[in-house]
Amino acid sequence: MPRKYVILLAVTLGVIVLDQWTKYLVVRELTTQMDGKESLGERLGAMYSEPPPQGFDGLHYRSKRHIEVSESFFRIRYAENPGAAWGLFRNLPPDTRGPLFHVVSLGAVLLIVYYFRKLSGTAPEERWALWGLPLVLGGALGNYIDRLARGFVIDFLEAHWFDKAAWPSFNIADSAICIGVGMLIVDAFVRKEKPASAASSSAKT
Repeated sequence: MPRKYVILLAVTLGVIVLDQWTKYLVVRELTTQMDGKESLGERLGAMYSEPPPQGFDGLHYRSKRHIEVSESFFRIRYAENPGAAWGLFRNLPPDTRGPLFHVVSLGAVLLIVYYFRKLSGTAPEERWALWGLPLVLGGALGNYIDRLARGFVIDFLEAHWFDKAAWPSFNIADSAICIGVGMLIVDAFVRKEKPASAASSSAKT
């Protein structure tokens, strides 16, 4: 198997496993959804089966506590996001939101794979895309698993400024997507500058 596909599989699967594992821990420790479930199979069934109806707080899984990592800046708190990243489109009707996200998610996967196949996997200037695309793919699939399983994405990382301003809750999949997109932006500049530099050197000789 070519090296680039080893990287694709390893990074993508690594992001998916880390994302789903952290979400499992959050549901187990910060909600009541797995209370009374003794075996791993029972707990996984509680997490990946049809969720209970929303409660008075708007959550399907009842929150029981949160973790203050830094009282003024950061906490881990269970949250549900039926929308896209940072809650975009969460107010769309479910019968519109569901099909839209399925199409967008599958389209993103196909687009990422298409561009990844065009990489040689050996050129040094491709390194940003070589690692960035799998990060985005793993993040997209991690959140898509949530949508397929329960119709909403589990978020739990909450950055804030003394509770006066807060960044929308996010998760490991969102983090991987942001890092991957950042690497792709760098890639766009790196691979744009290289031909220009090469042409300039040729002209001088």
